[in-house]
Amino acid sequence: MPLSPMLAASLTLHAPTIFLDESGVSYFEWLSNSIFVSCIVSAFIIWFCRKATKNLTSIPGPTQNFFEAVVQSLYDLIESIVGSHMVARVFSLLATIFIFIVVSNWFGLLPGVGSIGWGNPGDGFLSVTNVEAPLLRPATADLNMTLAMASIFMVFWLYWSISEVGIRSFLDHLFGVKGGLTGIMAILLVPIFLFVGVIEVVSIAFRPVSLSLRLFGNIFAGENLLTTMITLGKQLGLPEWIAYIMSVTIPLPFYFLELLVGLLQATVFMLLCAVYIQLSTSHEEGEEH
Repeated sequence: MPLSPMLAASLTLHAPTIFLDESGVSYFEWLSNSIFVSCIVSAFIIWFCRKATKNLTSIPGPTQNFFEAVVQSLYDLIESIVGSHMVARVFSLLATIFIFIVVSNWFGLLPGVGSIGWGNPGDGFLSVTNVEAPLLRPATADLNMTLAMASIFMVFWLYWSISEVGIRSFLDHLFGVKGGLTGIMAILLVPIFLFVGVIEVVSIAFRPVSLSLRLFGNIFAGENLLTTMITLGKQLGLPEWIAYIMSVTIPLPFYFLELLVGLLQATVFMLLCAVYIQLSTSHEEGEEH
């Protein structure tokens, strides 16, 4: 019976290292399959951007036209959230995050991702059966990657917020008395707003956790869902020819679903980052920009 074109192996929480020797030890201890894929995705994005902008013309071709449409759409969307005073500073990072996430998510749906790799230690060669260490793993299905992206964004968020409104206004936004209260009422409410400020600081500290876990959880679960659908016939003990047909037909609706989820999760990640920036850099009404 021929192998299914949609072979897959369940993902583990730990991203294994790759390029193993005959004893099962990696030649590069730092190189996991998710890092390897992130390098491939980054190289592809850079190559495509270079190809689209190498020879710019007034009448763009398909590649340049697509590139300009994506950039302009992202620019308009980000500007509508963060405002015209911040869009030039934050666009490059937010657009890069979106493009990297969506390409990484969709890369995980390609044949061979998760299904080609090393078997039991000692095999010493790539295999498509009993894969223990897949060669390719979606970068966003690794919590290390999503947490790193969220943490880097929060560093930039803190810098942009303080540089835009100033350290005094930033702290006043967190701990200051709200609502324009003055006099004795404002003094009485200071302890309450200090406590609210502490809660706000805690919520800010949890932002990279929520951002990273949301993206990781959806992509990790989606990859394992596809694996379950592909191997469903085999798990049910059905005849090989029925299991083969099921491995091709049953996952198809879930592939289209994962295409949508991949785009949605990239959009949610970027939009939340933009909203965080808008909340901390928006000027009060009547304040000079």
